[in-house]
Amino acid sequence: MKLKVSIIMATFNRAHFIEETLISIQNQTFKNWECLIIDDGGTDNTEEIIQSFIQDKRFHYYKRSSKYAKGLSGCRNFGLDSAIGDYIIFFDDDDIIHPRNLEFCVKELENPFYFFCRYHREIFTGDFHYYFSNISNYKIIELNGKTTVKKLLTQELPFNSCAIMWKKECYVNNVFIESLQYAEEWELYSRILSNGFNGVSINATLYYGRKHSNSNTGEFWRGNEKRMQSKIEATKLVISNLEAKKILDTSLIKYFSWESVRLKSPALFSHLMKQPSLNTIHRLKEKMRYFGSPLIHVILRIKKRLR
Repeated sequence: MKLKVSIIMATFNRAHFIEETLISIQNQTFKNWECLIIDDGGTDNTEEIIQSFIQDKRFHYYKRSSKYAKGLSGCRNFGLDSAIGDYIIFFDDDDIIHPRNLEFCVKELENPFYFFCRYHREIFTGDFHYYFSNISNYKIIELNGKTTVKKLLTQELPFNSCAIMWKKECYVNNVFIESLQYAEEWELYSRILSNGFNGVSINATLYYGRKHSNSNTGEFWRGNEKRMQSKIEATKLVISNLEAKKILDTSLIKYFSWESVRLKSPALFSHLMKQPSLNTIHRLKEKMRYFGSPLIHVILRIKKRLR
């Protein structure tokens, strides 16, 4: 039987963008997919626009059930519970998908040793140019789940929420934390990889993300309190999971100390210091780093000017 892909798309008042996104899904070279569109209670004419698409039986439109919390995480969990595909992929309601996205990912995931397939994403603003690169060959890099966690967390190897396809078994006992309003996929994806799921990375751009200020990420970088607090709570969950899996190493401890400084969160730093794997020397070094960070920043600025 041919394997099926479940595309999960949360939407909220994006009637002015979603049609373009759905057309790019219809244009996929791989045809055996279902697209679950979960409306998070929008008030615009999104439903009216989607009516022309659900004539294609692969599209399914739902209103988020009250069983799930309002927000991206609740909508995606609704989609995970409804999906019947062998593979799971999340797409946003305002982006554009390369025509061969599903084709290439499914091809790689036919390998029984791979459980996820990531790829490159490009950002655009304004109107999309509709020039897709003609990809005939691409290179892949094999990724070990547990060693890739660190690269994911530090953004050395970004795992953009809509630039990865997963085998469905990755989501057995792994769902989004619905109380989180930012960094929810960062927390979940690190949890999945820490379970030892291995995968592959394709060195080709297969997804185009629309950049605009009215987004969760845009709000976070503008200092929105709700998004900032969500990142802090997500980081606490990540630290606890790493500790439980015994992979909270010295470099990650240092990284989370600096995150506590960047997020201006004594609570996050306190949570880090409580982890049993930190010995007395670790705690002393990180306390010096954390409480001495203002002086450290001054010294770094002076060094930069001197250079």
